[in-house]
Amino acid sequence: MKSFFSELKRRNVYKVAVAYGVVGWLVIQVTATVVPALHLPDSVTTAVVVLTMLGFPVALMIAWAFEMTPEGLKRTEEISPDHVIPQWSRRKFVAFVAGVAIIAAGLLIYQFIKPKSAEAPSAEVNGPVKAIPQKSIAVLPFENLSDDKSAAYFADGVQDEILTKLAGVADLKVISRTSTVKYKSKPEDLNTVSQQLGVANVLEGSVQKAGEKVRVNVQLIDARADSHLWAKSYDRDIKDVFAVESEVAQEIADSLQAKLSPKEANALATAPTADTAAYDLFLKGEYEFRRAGSNLRPESFDQAVAWYQQAIDRDPNFALAIARLVECRLQRHWFIENLTDSELTEVRRIADRALAIAPDLSEAHVALGMFHYFGHRDYDRALAEYSRATQLQPNNAQAFEFSGYVYRRQGKWGASLEELRKGLEMDPRNAALAGNFAGTYGNLRIWKDEEELARHAIIIDPYEVVGMRALLLAIQNGRGDVAEAQRTLATFPPDAKLVSNSILGSAPSVTGERAYAFVIAHKFDEALKIWDAAPANVADQRRQLSARAVIRILAGDLAGAKLDAEKAEKLLLDRLQAQPNELSVLTELSWVYLALNRNADALKYSRKAAESLTPQKDALVGPSNLAGLAEISAHTGDTADAIAILRELLSIPAGDTVSIPRLKIDPVWNPIRNDPGFQKLLTEKELVGPAE
Repeated sequence: MKSFFSELKRRNVYKVAVAYGVVGWLVIQVTATVVPALHLPDSVTTAVVVLTMLGFPVALMIAWAFEMTPEGLKRTEEISPDHVIPQWSRRKFVAFVAGVAIIAAGLLIYQFIKPKSAEAPSAEVNGPVKAIPQKSIAVLPFENLSDDKSAAYFADGVQDEILTKLAGVADLKVISRTSTVKYKSKPEDLNTVSQQLGVANVLEGSVQKAGEKVRVNVQLIDARADSHLWAKSYDRDIKDVFAVESEVAQEIADSLQAKLSPKEANALATAPTADTAAYDLFLKGEYEFRRAGSNLRPESFDQAVAWYQQAIDRDPNFALAIARLVECRLQRHWFIENLTDSELTEVRRIADRALAIAPDLSEAHVALGMFHYFGHRDYDRALAEYSRATQLQPNNAQAFEFSGYVYRRQGKWGASLEELRKGLEMDPRNAALAGNFAGTYGNLRIWKDEEELARHAIIIDPYEVVGMRALLLAIQNGRGDVAEAQRTLATFPPDAKLVSNSILGSAPSVTGERAYAFVIAHKFDEALKIWDAAPANVADQRRQLSARAVIRILAGDLAGAKLDAEKAEKLLLDRLQAQPNELSVLTELSWVYLALNRNADALKYSRKAAESLTPQKDALVGPSNLAGLAEISAHTGDTADAIAILRELLSIPAGDTVSIPRLKIDPVWNPIRNDPGFQKLLTEKELVGPAE
């Protein structure tokens, strides 16, 4: 026995065992650190642990059977027993083991002390963690198995219609499509999906369309146990696809033992149209409208409108298509370019038509609510429509989301946070909603929550403009950290301009937050480069020239600013004649006239913008318009007025625009920076949290 243990020592088996154990521990710690960071399934970590354990006896057998000699690797039996096998240097061996152990221990410590991931916002942001209800479901994207890959819109439509039907069942928790679209048709790790979406069940499916035939395969899965509850296939004519969608929705409701009212049962069995060709056109519109919501390109909105209109032309009573047409036109109006008064009147007529056809259609009430909100800022009537939408469809996340947006316009910040939280619970992977939620915290100067939720938004979608903007503002306005803002900006896709046409008034809203981040860092040439691309239309040309004029003014290049302003003036005045109260034009004109040294006109248009939409009329945009007036006042010598406005803004929820850290670094205030009143302002307190 003694000779056996001596032989183990001679063959370096002990040292191999120690070395393998330490290195194996390091491999496991590295895996435990990397897997969550790369959002890989937990099964990867499990596999590495199992393989490491299985490799241990293999390593010992290899150590017993083989040795590394000066002549190369040899089988141990080929070496004479009295031959001394080269031993590892004790010092080097100890140093190697200690080094690896220190690294592994460091990674282990990191696992305990690392900050919370932005992928999962804290309970302080989203409220207490709730138990996952058994009657909850996410309908995952349906796989397109058609030979025609362009038919993906049809598979999306089948999924969406099943989801919409289920959303009307009050006894179910149904996750919005905006969140489910972030996943594959068949995710590998359903337990992670369950936790991220807060659901117990998922529906997977595929659609194969061939001529006038369609095959729909679906399977309901308990996501927590990864066990199939049931699976079915439907081979039907295209004209029967609505019946398939109703049958699937009914099967799910029955499987989850959801209680259905007579009205809910009837809704499950009702088809949105009897015309399959109209439905096909509608689905193309839906596909394009989703693209428009992501890229905010006018041509995407216009194409979606065209598809919806063709669907309506085929079926004039297609209420859902009519409602979505209204919503599409209103979002273009809000985010791209304002509709004229006559065009808004036409949109209202279309919205009323949808409700006349289908008074209990939740989407029609959302569309009318959007008209009141986007069209005329009639907040009370908008809220009434959103409330009716949620009564008709309890899982309508969009209605809760827009209720939150309306409440913050009213200055009802607590109610806004509550509605946005409800919306996010039903739509947890909606990057735009998370970004807007973050921005709401920013207005309240709750910087930590803004930053955390903004990071969550851009993890979901790196192109999420509102989330990007909120993160930059949390860093700049909350901490005044120019260097960190620059590092953060470098992580954003370069084609994301961070321009939001729905919030205008101050200099950054003209230049866009990406360009203004360079302005704050005094990198004016870099800011100008953001606006180098040739404008695609007159609206883009107006914006480009105005933005460049602002940047040049703040850089001290008054001659260059004047050249840009001279080109912009006529374009802006032409637009103003068509739209006398368009806030973006009023703000841009104020800077253009400042560049032209026409201070009285600059103040005139800035004051008109501030008076058109005050904080009392709009608690979200009003402060930005008021800040714009303070900026122009500071540059025209009206120092006392500028300081008085800033003091007012620091006393209300206006962190999106004004904060003490931002005042200290923003070059727009350089003309009054050394004024004693401005310096005193920097020592005063600012409102944090809701003012209600």
